[in-house]
Amino acid sequence: QVQLVESGGGLVQPGGSLRLSCAASGFTFSSYGMSWYRQAPGNGRELVAGITNSGGSTNYADSVKGRFTISRDNVKKTLYLQMDNLKPEDTAVYYCYARYFGVWGQGTLVTVSS
Repeated sequence: QVQLVESGGGLVQPGGSLRLSCAASGFTFSSYGMSWYRQAPGNGRELVAGITNSGGSTNYADSVKGRFTISRDNVKKTLYLQMDNLKPEDTAVYYCYARYFGVWGQGTLVTVSS
């Protein structure tokens, strides 16, 4: 079955960087667009970034443009989110999402704090 497993979250100081990974299995990863979402305490889940199946096109929430980069490795069946210049308001649980299948990963917590 379709499975998504995130990793790479943790505690980082403001201005720091983290790279999240999402390992996919159970489907032909290279055929489908993928997304990253996040959910901060007390808030709903929001789209952070999306990428087409080939990686040729990406889109970002205004709040992360210029700081986050979504990418993918279709050979490794892995989705990435490089997060630079992190801010306390980026603190959230980050999820990868395979929209075609309606499947979410379990999430990985990112905490930005000094």
